[in-house]
Amino acid sequence: MTHYTTENYRIEIYDDRTFTEGSADNVTQYDFVYFDKSEYHFPSVYGIKIFQDDILLKSAAIGSIGGGTVIHDTSTIIENDRLLVCCSDTIFCLSIPNLTLLWRTQADQATCFEIYKYQDSYIIHGEIEITRLDKDGKILWQQSGADIFTTISGRQDFELTEDFIMAKDFENRIYKFDYNGRNLTDLAQFF
Repeated sequence: MTHYTTENYRIEIYDDRTFTEGSADNVTQYDFVYFDKSEYHFPSVYGIKIFQDDILLKSAAIGSIGGGTVIHDTSTIIENDRLLVCCSDTIFCLSIPNLTLLWRTQADQATCFEIYKYQDSYIIHGEIEITRLDKDGKILWQQSGADIFTTISGRQDFELTEDFIMAKDFENRIYKFDYNGRNLTDLAQFF
């Protein structure tokens, strides 16, 4: 379980893969359930609870199809009035404190690893694509590479610099994209 604290609220986000929509056997019942429509079992399901002065205000469950994800330092963004979460192939944006769904966007074909705030938009480090979303969840641009955007070690494989976004693929090829989505990579390295 991961805890976040804002000026007014405490937010808990945790893995709840045992939750099944509509089941009477669920350990936790949520105020809201935001699942993709699918006949398949979701690889990632998160429970989210918002507290004020230790009083539970609202709860929600989110789930999506795609690769499995975990909650970590760069998989969520908390702003004054909203929470953004990477969940499988989707970015969910929920209001704070009501947890109403503001938008959800499939930002990668497989898995959304990380989300970063950039000016008034978001940069998503996905398994297959690097994506920039506007504040309303609309895709501004996407870029892919010759292989997936992760390395065997999983270290130093993605970075936002002042001038560009750097990503490494599984074969340790380095990609550079400017913040308008242009590929700055020397394409000669691939041949």
